[in-house]
Amino acid sequence: MKIGIADTTFSRVNMGKIAIDELRKISSIPYERYTVPGIKDLPIAAKKLLEEKGCDLVITLGWVGGTQKDMLSYIVLSMGLVMVQLMTNKHVIDVTIHEDEAEDEKTLMMVAENRVREHVRNAVDLLVNPKRLQKLAGTGQRQGYPDVGPILK
Repeated sequence: MKIGIADTTFSRVNMGKIAIDELRKISSIPYERYTVPGIKDLPIAAKKLLEEKGCDLVITLGWVGGTQKDMLSYIVLSMGLVMVQLMTNKHVIDVTIHEDEAEDEKTLMMVAENRVREHVRNAVDLLVNPKRLQKLAGTGQRQGYPDVGPILK
């Protein structure tokens, strides 16, 4: 079993380092890291990690700027990652931070770190403990921000 970690040089935070740190804290699952220039390079990085490096799941770590062009690039990334999942029949966990998610850099850093760490835990659960995720179904879990909780009847 192996997890792929694909990150970018465009990111303003070393998300790959955070992901590896969290993975080492919670699991002994080996990993393979692949760094690419930007988010539109992540789908091929994910596919290579799955097909050429023998990963069972890939976590992609992307950073999206605040312009409309950046938002369009995110849509391209997202569609590409869905295609990779369908072509390989394996999960690709998209962990993306958008520049406009927070008012200041301190908050943006907090969101990035929390989101990466929480999605690393999700990835490990998908591989070795899927029942934990089933127990969380419908509970309003959020990665990067506080959970919103379920809608109660």
